[in-house]
Amino acid sequence: MATQRNSKQDTPTPKMMTRVETLAKCKRNIAALLDCRDGRVIEETSYPSNCLRWVRKGPIQRLPNVQKHRNREEKKAESPSGSGIPGSVKLKIVIVGAGIGGLTTAIALKMRGFDDVVVLERKEDGSEIGAGIQIPPNASLLLTRLGLGPYLSTHAHTPTAVRLRRWENGELIGLTRLNNCASEFGAKFLVIHRVGLINSLLHRARELGVQISFGKKVGSFKEGVATDSDVCREGSSGGVIWEVRADLVVGADGLHSEARKSVLGDQVRQDFILPTGFAAYRAVVDTEKMRKDPELEWLCRSDGQNLWIGHNRHIMTYLINNGKSFNMVLSHPSTTDPSTWSQETDIQEVRRQFSGWDPCIQKLLTLITHTLKWPLLTGTPLPTWLSHDFKTIILGDAAHPMLPYMSAGAAMAVEDGCALAEVLSRLTSATQLPSALKVWEEERLLRTAQMQEASLVNGRLWHFADGPAQRARDEAMRGDVSVDGGNGVSPNQWSDGATRQWVYGYDAEWEVREAWEKQGGDGGSWWYGALS
Repeated sequence: MATQRNSKQDTPTPKMMTRVETLAKCKRNIAALLDCRDGRVIEETSYPSNCLRWVRKGPIQRLPNVQKHRNREEKKAESPSGSGIPGSVKLKIVIVGAGIGGLTTAIALKMRGFDDVVVLERKEDGSEIGAGIQIPPNASLLLTRLGLGPYLSTHAHTPTAVRLRRWENGELIGLTRLNNCASEFGAKFLVIHRVGLINSLLHRARELGVQISFGKKVGSFKEGVATDSDVCREGSSGGVIWEVRADLVVGADGLHSEARKSVLGDQVRQDFILPTGFAAYRAVVDTEKMRKDPELEWLCRSDGQNLWIGHNRHIMTYLINNGKSFNMVLSHPSTTDPSTWSQETDIQEVRRQFSGWDPCIQKLLTLITHTLKWPLLTGTPLPTWLSHDFKTIILGDAAHPMLPYMSAGAAMAVEDGCALAEVLSRLTSATQLPSALKVWEEERLLRTAQMQEASLVNGRLWHFADGPAQRARDEAMRGDVSVDGGNGVSPNQWSDGATRQWVYGYDAEWEVREAWEKQGGDGGSWWYGALS
């Protein structure tokens, strides 16, 4: 006998909805979060989470308490995935962009037997800029499989916890334990300087024989041909004319991607990349200076991240460079045109933005000698990542830029590249390529769209003004700091059990492989139009 559903009490969870329904809900949530100006949050996330349960009471979502990575590794041992066994289909693959996504993709392809892999990078050399980035278990698991373990052990740091602190006095209000990630998810949580990660990826790629060409700015992506931008520029005298032909061109060319224009064609949306009304400063402080001050020295001994949260602002901090440098990311409201920003006045401006915050923060700000400010932008889910002829695809920030509030941007690029290499390694015929790319897109589009949503949700949860909502949030996080760690239900998404398992317990190679096998190994009955 069928039972009648009470829509208010028995709301379908993400597990009960189809993928298309979940993606549609995710898109609605992203639109609502971007449109909301009064500090409210959405009623329910599209991804598994109890982070909003303190706002909207309801049944607790729980994921199976199993260590999936162990089961997956056992199955991989029976039928190797990503083990370097050459595939039966030979493809020439050109990757545009030598960033985290592009280099990860190149390494993953090489390890699966794709020998003809070329990386084109617009910069004249391999020099990098930037500051610290975080590598959660879902990404460090993949990088370790790619042979990056020795490099990461040299350049990366393993924090034990993330400590959420009140903006005005540093009071501990939330805690995420990270020292059990290896046992829980099969990989460590790492932090590293961006330069260290890029150099490690470059070293590994060259070790495997990946051909990397610098000073190659691609201006056109047509039918598997990447062409010199000088040739494409109107009124150009031609410059150095070159072109590279391939079976597949992978656009890993970042936020302002040229490949994205080729993929979307007439579907190019001007509102794909949206301002959020926020900007961030990045700064790195020498820990030797901090150790000389008794009120700052404890931060050099704090083995983890410290995150101060307040009204419309937050500051994330952690050690990098083997404890020699202290990384700071300072998010604040900003609606001004980036072209009007002056790096010369940024230090004064950052001190003004965080005036009145914790005295410890005030002292840290006096030690900053140089900072860079950049606008915080986010993308909205695209209709497709594939060109109509399946000759060009996009991944990483070219496909899904997101706010840094879940520390997931780099991790999503790593997942994209490894998942792509995994599904391509399953081909037995070149005619299967379109089907494989569709399966990859379906899996990755939903995963990254939900991470865009989760990042926006964190921005709402962190930025409450002092008042009833802020106090209710802090009370709901109180269990995080208890000895037993609470009940695994928290507004702190990194401590909330359901969110944590969804973020860190995800294995991109496994998921895309499973999706491919469900379609009978050839794309089968996959409905491509469902994602439009």
